[in-house]
Amino acid sequence: MSIFEILVKGGWLMIPIGLASIIALAILIERLLSLRKIRINAEAFTQRVRYLLASQRVNEAIELCNQTPGPIAAITRAGLLKHDRSREEIKDALETSAESEVFHLERYLGWLGTIAAIAPLIGFLGTVTGMIKAFLQIQTLGGNVDASVLAGGIWEALITTAAGLAVGIPALIFYNWLQGKVEHHVFEMRETSGELLDLLQQQEKQETINENQD
Repeated sequence: MSIFEILVKGGWLMIPIGLASIIALAILIERLLSLRKIRINAEAFTQRVRYLLASQRVNEAIELCNQTPGPIAAITRAGLLKHDRSREEIKDALETSAESEVFHLERYLGWLGTIAAIAPLIGFLGTVTGMIKAFLQIQTLGGNVDASVLAGGIWEALITTAAGLAVGIPALIFYNWLQGKVEHHVFEMRETSGELLDLLQQQEKQETINENQD
């Protein structure tokens, strides 16, 4: 018996489980590619921005952000564009940019979490429907049954449960792993935002001191 024939014995509930597995795989691949594209050396980037700001080369720092992928560069750019504004305005720009970047980082993760939750439930539903079929056979035949008569319902019960768990367990593992990646990026964004805010404030104080001396 081929794998396809075994899966067919799981009944119609194998269709939503199969669709869930395809969607979960597509989300995983898309998220992995997206996270790979935005991977940078955050420490080196921050040091470069700090050096440019210390040299009062804000435009070069903004250009560096334009050329660098990822949420850290995007947030830094949002703050630098407001470098001549008040601390509150800069902070608002950083927070707005951070919210936007977090939204993009968490894209489709809700779907993956949902699949991790519902795939096993669909499998358990198949268990219930399979056992119902088996007991209906027993009732119909007045109890005069053998294992071959009950096989169809038992097949459905076991296969759907196994398939649901086979989809749900990896989906849950990858969901938690991707969520951890997102949290790491969020932590880096918060650190960068705080550093940038302090740097811009120091630069503003230094410019004020220079103007007073002149």
